[in-house]
Amino acid sequence: MRTLTIEPLSKEAFAPFGDVIETDGSDHFMINNGSTMRFHKLATVETATPEDNAIISIFRADAQDMPLTVCMLERHPLGSQAFIPLLGNPFLIVVAPLGDVPVSGLVRAFLTNGRQGINYHRGVWHHPVLTIEKRDDFLVVDRSGKGNNCDEHFFKEDERLILAPHQ
Repeated sequence: MRTLTIEPLSKEAFAPFGDVIETDGSDHFMINNGSTMRFHKLATVETATPEDNAIISIFRADAQDMPLTVCMLERHPLGSQAFIPLLGNPFLIVVAPLGDVPVSGLVRAFLTNGRQGINYHRGVWHHPVLTIEKRDDFLVVDRSGKGNNCDEHFFKEDERLILAPHQ
């Protein structure tokens, strides 16, 4: 099994998979009579049809034991999905490029700084949310509508990957 190299999350490195949601280096302007700085259009919510809705949820995720064997990835073919951490804890992201199935050899891993959120583009393969230190809450923006919006792919045993952030 290949051990994934964990990269620090940056807008440039993550661009093939989605958007990094952060204030550092983002366009902004003043609103509300100069009392509020607006960081504008940090990500775009994607939906498949005009009948779909963008919804906001809170996910509460338990920390995963590490090292973790990556056995599966999922994707949302009908809409994007954003995760914004609410408690300031770093979390891990595991992604693979668009395609009919994820290719194990192209899977990448990223570590946030705890203040960065992410928005997966529609159809991007990714691991379900991965907190590493303790239970964490995320504001999630994704799609609601008709149709199945979650495909799962389970890797063959020789395609599985190891995620070991503390090594």
